[in-house]
Formats: sequence, C-alpha cells, structure tokens
Amino acid sequence: MNFFEHQEAARRTSRRLVILFALAVIGIVIAVNVVATFVYLGLFAPPLPRAFYLTNTLVTLLMIGAGTWWETARLASGGEAVAQMIGARRLDPSTRDLLERRLLNVVEEMALASGTPVPRVYVMDNEASINAFAAGHSLHDAVIAVTRGTLTRLTRDELQGVVGHEFSHILNGDMRLNIRLIGVLFGLLMLSMFGRFMLEMGRGSRDSRGGLVMLLVAGIALWILGYLGVFFGRLIKAAVSRQREFLADASAVQFTRNADGIGGALRKIGGLTQPGEPGSRIQHPHAETLSHLFLGAARPSFVAGLFATHPPLAARIRRIYGRDLPMLPANELPLAEALGPAGPAAAAAAPRSAAATDGASPLAALVGEPGRDVDLAQAIGLASVDDGQRLAAAVQRLPGEAELEGALADSSQAQLVVLAMLIEKDKPFSGQQRQLVAEAFGAEAAQRVDALHETIQRQPPGLRLPLLDRASPTLAKLGAPARERLLMLVHGLVRADGRVTLHEFLLFTVLKRRIGRDASRPVPIRFASVEPLHAEVGLVMSLLASVRLPDRPEHAYNAGVLLLPGIEPPRVPTEAIELDAVSRALDRLNQLAPLAKPRLIKAFTAAAFVGGETHWKAASCLRTICAALDAPLPPQLRHDEGALGLAPAESVADDGPVQQALL
Repeated sequence: MNFFEHQEAARRTSRRLVILFALAVIGIVIAVNVVATFVYLGLFAPPLPRAFYLTNTLVTLLMIGAGTWWETARLASGGEAVAQMIGARRLDPSTRDLLERRLLNVVEEMALASGTPVPRVYVMDNEASINAFAAGHSLHDAVIAVTRGTLTRLTRDELQGVVGHEFSHILNGDMRLNIRLIGVLFGLLMLSMFGRFMLEMGRGSRDSRGGLVMLLVAGIALWILGYLGVFFGRLIKAAVSRQREFLADASAVQFTRNADGIGGALRKIGGLTQPGEPGSRIQHPHAETLSHLFLGAARPSFVAGLFATHPPLAARIRRIYGRDLPMLPANELPLAEALGPAGPAAAAAAPRSAAATDGASPLAALVGEPGRDVDLAQAIGLASVDDGQRLAAAVQRLPGEAELEGALADSSQAQLVVLAMLIEKDKPFSGQQRQLVAEAFGAEAAQRVDALHETIQRQPPGLRLPLLDRASPTLAKLGAPARERLLMLVHGLVRADGRVTLHEFLLFTVLKRRIGRDASRPVPIRFASVEPLHAEVGLVMSLLASVRLPDRPEHAYNAGVLLLPGIEPPRVPTEAIELDAVSRALDRLNQLAPLAKPRLIKAFTAAAFVGGETHWKAASCLRTICAALDAPLPPQLRHDEGALGLAPAESVADDGPVQQALL
C-alpha cells in the first residue's frame, strides 16, 4: 500500500468514524430517554408530559453537537492547538541544547527526504516517560511532540524510529482523522460534564424543595450516563487507532531501514513499564482525550482488551522482529551515548551548524548515497542514515552551509533568506526591489539580502528550493499577520521588474502552500478522478514539458500523456502558458481524491525524466507540483544527481516566454 492508498484508507476510516459516532449518539439518546422516564415517574405521577421524549432527544443532541463543534473549532489551528492543549513547549530552531538539536536534525532529515515541509517540534518537559505524537490538519501545519524521557532515554537510532513512526501518521492522513476524533469524543463527554455541573449547582443551592432533589437526581443520572459516552469514546478510539499503529511501526522500519530503531524504543517502553516507573504514561489531565495520538498507551490501565487504543507492546515488537524479544532497560543515557557516533565533539559545534550536532546533516537525505537502492515508491521512501557521518562531511563542504544554517534558525533572517532567493542570478538587485526590502526591514536588511543571495548562488541549484522547507518551522513562528506581510512583500519583489520568471513562480507557489492563509486548512475533495480536470492536467504538463525540453516540449509532453489513458489533455504551446492559470490549475488538481493522484504524479514524473534523465530546473518544477498537490517526492528526484544540480546537466535556456503574470 502506498502513500495515496493510505490517504484513501484514512478517508474511509473517517467515514467509519462518522458511522460509529452516529451509533454512539443513538445509544446515548435512547439511554437518556429511558433513565429520564424512570426518574420522572419516580418523582411525579404519570402521564409523561407532552413532547417529553422529543425534548430529551433534542437537548441531548444539542449538548453533544455543541460540544463537538466547540472542541473542533478550538482545534481549528491544527497541530499547534493540540500541542498547547497537552502543555508542550515549542523548540526554538536555534536552541543550543544538544539533545534538542539532535531531535530537530532527525525531523529535518526525514522531512527533506520526503519533500514535505519540516514539522514544528515540541517537547513535553514534565513527562519522564517515552512517548510522542504527531498532530495537524495537513502536511503544512503538522507538529511532532516528544516527551523529555524520549530525548534522554533513547539513542539516536531509537529516536529516528520514533520520528519515523510519527511521520507515518503525518503522511498517511492519520492526523486530520485524529483531530476529528478529539472533537467527537469531547461531544460524547458533554453529558457527563453537564451532569457534574448540575451536581455542583445542587450542592451549592440552599433550596430544600423538590426542585433541588430533582436537580441532584438529574445531575447524578446525567453524570452516570455521561460515562456511556466514555464507553463509546474508548470503543471508537480503539476501532480507529489500533491497526494504524501497526502500520506506523512498519513504516518506521521502512523509513529508517533499521528495525532496532522503533523496535528498540518499544522495548524500552516495555522495560520502563514497571511499578514506580513511567513507561509511556502521560501525566497531563488531557492525556485521556489525546490517548489515541500517542506512540504508546498514555493511560496504561486501558492498554488491554477491547478498549485499548494501542496493540500490546509484545505484539508490536513481534511484528517488527518476527519473534518475541525481551524488554530493554530504559535508564537515562549519558550525553555522548545519546548523541550517537559523532559524540560530544561534533555536538559542540551546534551553535555554528546544526549539521555538526550529531553527524547527520538535514541535507544528507537530499545528497544521496550512491549505490543504495531506497524504495521511495512505497510510502515516502526516506533514506537510511547509517552512513550519517560521511554524508554530513559531504554537506559541510558545500559553500556557505554554516551561514545558511544560522540564518534559517532566526525568524528575521529566515525571511531575508526567502527574499534573497528571489534575486535573479543574471540581473542586478533592482532599486525598486531594494527599496521594498528597506521599507519592510531597514537599509541594513537590503545589504544582508545581497550577501545571502551570493551565498545561496554557491549552493547546488537543486538544493535551493528545499531551503523553503528547511525554513518552514522558523517562518511558522511568525504570527499570521507577519506571514501575510511576507507573502505580500515576496509578491511585490516578484512583480517589481514587470515580469514573472519560472524561478519566481515556483518559489512563490511553494511558499504560499507552506505558510499561506490556507496552509493549515484541510483541502476539500471535489473530484474523484482526473477526467473532469483534463484541461488543468494539460496546462501543468505543458509547463513541465516546456521546462524539460524547451526545444522539443511535445516529446516530453507525450511521454507524460502516455501514462494517462482515457483522457486527452490538450497541450498548451509554450508561448501561450500563463503562470496565473497554472497556479489556479494546481489548486484544482489538489482537490483530487487521494487515489486519483498517483498516476498523475507518475505522468508528471515521466515528462520531467523523459529519456531517463533530467536537469535541476525540471526537477524543481516537479518538486513544486508535488508540494502544490500535497504529495511526497517521486523516487527519481531522490536519486538523480542532475536533479539536485550536483552533477553536470544539459544546458537549459532561460524561461523564455513562460513569464506571464502570476496573480
């Protein structure tokens, strides 16, 4: 099962969640009416009042619906709201804590290897257990949170396994499903909460008449009935989450190419699950509400049987290794052992370069390892980091890498990096562009943008666009108004010279998808197949073909269309391609159902790699299309050195006529 099949499975599970929720609501409504009948007849003489059952039903539905709506609206901001709900602290990308730097590096490696935005990273400082979760509505607002015990008790390989497990939840559509589940469960608990409220009112009331008795009885009844919601809630969580944990474990092994990563972490959770030890237990009051999100059982008292949100540890370990294995001790590790093979000497360089912290740079996954066959077609195809020290050394030789690492960790500097990427190599930084930057950030900022531009130009061309993914966590620290201002400034710089180049279009498209107003909102699914979008497919394919083979675009175009049987998308001549129309086409294509996207990505990849090779401009265009469609990178982009600009590639003409208005 691949990435898109997992996404479709998540949608089917969402539909099952709706059915289970409806059945739970029906059960609660029936129970409320039955109990209300007995309570009323015990206090008053028959008959029942007119519309008695209708009133009970409507009030019950109103409470459940209001609770679900309230909690869902409260979590509208996605992963960040969930992290705050559990009391997690967001890691600063410039942190000097060596264990925190190790975590940030591992998360960046996997994000860049998959071509997804780097998630924001949080730590639950007050939790000594080993646990973690991922949350968010989409790839663009995802967060990963780990406990302090995860940082201090796991080796680097084990931490990679945990992060790989959480990346499975990010990429397989589990996060959006899990946030919906939080809202549903809160709605089911509303009766219990309202019953408790009525009991508090009755306890504090001085009224000794029958109304007080009725209030207390009704409060007790609702409080007890509310636990019927708890019953259904745990049943729904168990039905939804258990099998997805097995999938995430398997994905973690695939991502890291190391069964001892996630396997070792689970065995240590088992070793820590002893009397007086925390295991995977989360102490926060909201742990029960969020229990289905976590790597391990947040509430050990419910780990077995029908209501378990997670499979038994022994069963998960057996699936990973194919046999039973004993649990491992999980004492806090010495710093040198926790940091991994690079040791404290390399970690001491963390303030200068995150790449040196633990022997594996975030760019290692993009540089590649010659001769290793990494299967990216399954799930997302993350690279092995077994040879992390060698890869880190290769990346550290890239000119300006240390300077960029420092700039990307600072929110102000990261914005200047984005602006510096807009400067065309073959033209000076125009006075109007300089004036726009100076007005927004000051005169010194314009000079800094010039310096960063020179640094970026010394990077391999195919590694420039991924700078946006590396900058995502830092830019996400900005408030919504600041992100909107940055997008407006970028748009102003793009339009300052009266034209939009392909490079500018690609950068703006990715930036808008990463930090724009709609980045954290789930994309609605409006098209079941590509047939209604043949014009949009033809336009995007035409752009990609014109970039890949400017002199023979029809050749690259036909290579892609061959993989789309049943539709005949019209090819748009290069001179007629308008980039604003391409932007609209990508927005509509992103509304395809998950299972309709795989052959589309394959067709675009065939056009970009016609003849079995590509160049960095076509690869950057394909990378942008994948970002716009919320899809991971195809395997060719991972292996082809020409796609990264690390090897000589065929000469590519300038954007030519593909320089129309963007907005």
